[in-house]
Amino acid sequence: MRYLITSALPYINGIKHLGNLVGSMLPADVYARFLRQEGETVLYICGTDEHGTPAELAALEAGLEVADYCKRQYDRQADVYSRFGLSFDYFGRTSSPENHELTQHFYQRLDENGFIEEREISQMYSPEDGRFLPDRYVVGTCPKCGYTAARGDQCENCTSVLNPTDLIEPRSAVSGSTQLEVRQSKHLFLKLNELSDAVRRWVEQQTNWPILTKSIALKWLNEGLQSRCITRDLSWGVPVPKPGFETKVFYVWFDAPIGYLAASKAWGQQADDRDWLSWWQPHDDVRYVQFMAKDNLPFHTIMWPAMILGTREPWKLADYIKGFNWLNYYGGKFSTSSKRGVFLDQALEVLPADYWRYTLMASAPESSDSAFTWEQLQTKVNKDLADNLGNFINRILKFAASRFDGKIPAGGTPGAAEQQLEATCRDMVETLRHHLHHMEFRKAADTLCALWTVGNQYIDDRAPWALFKQDQDEAAVVIRTCINLIRIYAIVSSPFIPFTCDIICAALHLNESERRSSFTDVVNFQALLPDRPFDVPPPLFQKLDDDQIAELRSRFGGA
Repeated sequence: MRYLITSALPYINGIKHLGNLVGSMLPADVYARFLRQEGETVLYICGTDEHGTPAELAALEAGLEVADYCKRQYDRQADVYSRFGLSFDYFGRTSSPENHELTQHFYQRLDENGFIEEREISQMYSPEDGRFLPDRYVVGTCPKCGYTAARGDQCENCTSVLNPTDLIEPRSAVSGSTQLEVRQSKHLFLKLNELSDAVRRWVEQQTNWPILTKSIALKWLNEGLQSRCITRDLSWGVPVPKPGFETKVFYVWFDAPIGYLAASKAWGQQADDRDWLSWWQPHDDVRYVQFMAKDNLPFHTIMWPAMILGTREPWKLADYIKGFNWLNYYGGKFSTSSKRGVFLDQALEVLPADYWRYTLMASAPESSDSAFTWEQLQTKVNKDLADNLGNFINRILKFAASRFDGKIPAGGTPGAAEQQLEATCRDMVETLRHHLHHMEFRKAADTLCALWTVGNQYIDDRAPWALFKQDQDEAAVVIRTCINLIRIYAIVSSPFIPFTCDIICAALHLNESERRSSFTDVVNFQALLPDRPFDVPPPLFQKLDDDQIAELRSRFGGA
């Protein structure tokens, strides 16, 4: 079985926040890293979502051509994800030639099969700008709460869904002109209502989906699907290959999911031996898993499957869709547009990536919304990472270096305590493996931390520093066992904290083959033999004191 993994495409306007990271890309990366560790063949695809009105408006605000703005933002996002250790096999762009080609192909197939219709709709037009103004290009006063900066698609203040024509005293977001008119404009619609039965049959077949994912899909189906507009009066986007639509592009929601296929195609074109299409059709040996926050679930359980089914082509549908709830920040949502919360470039200025990766996965919003607080980060870093894992590794390797000349000691015979430790570790690693296979990330993080605790309990009981004074062979058994346990920790922790685990593996002089041990055979206290050299790494984690936390809370607006 091959594993195709996609995480929701981050939008191009600005660096994403911690909520975006933990709601799709980070759990997908943990899962991909785990599967690779197990020896599985994995293709992990992501990319920037670059079309739509927010990109044009952000470029306008930045004083850049939209293509230049998107290129700059793509480079910035790709850089920050790399520094977070996200192991994409390919990180693409929806503005790519591949996505243009495939989006037009999807449209043409849907049109040929009778699932596209043309309609006239009322839209705002600005004579001063000389153009139609789609949703976010119109701002004004919300008719429901009186907020004066409501957008034409939604009021941020009261969250009401709006149309541009609903706004009081509407004005152009481009020029500020209030001389707006309502004019008729031709647009194309996808007839979702005619694809509803096919989508329902597919959804109802998914007996193993998370409750969140399936409930949202069924809610949309039960409320009844309506035809949905797939074009916009914009210049930035995928051109519509239809006479009379030369000034229009496809709506961003239509071309964005096709970006998964386009990024796969671009990945395939990088090398002659990569058959990208075999991942998408035919696909009998491929398991396709998607990761996304709950606001993206309607698009990936309803709209995108409808588009695939409507082509009548054998494109791969998702086998499993892992949906996440919100990660909140001191009582409110993270928000890119409102600049609320901690953003990824800021996060890496504060602490190394692994501090964030572990803390976020340990509190991932799987079954319900969860909250990020600086106090929670302090607890996870200080107790779990610094005290539990880091302190164990540094204590053992420093002691072994000073007492046994920087080599794994020989002598002595493992006894009942070591046999019990090995059995316990084997059970716990298998539990960790089970949780990761089933994408139960909080349970996996809890199990990993419990596994680290087992090592500390073992050295507390065996006290090698005291044993060394009485029986150096017995102390050698304990130290040899612990160094092999450190190896186990480095391998099974790597999906969560890959940078730290690379440091540990380097300290133990593990080669590439030794680092690739799967979870099924990693528990082996004879893997590293006596007389093998090792190094003592610097402290792996630095604790956060109360003054630091108070400063961070103040700096980032934590209540």
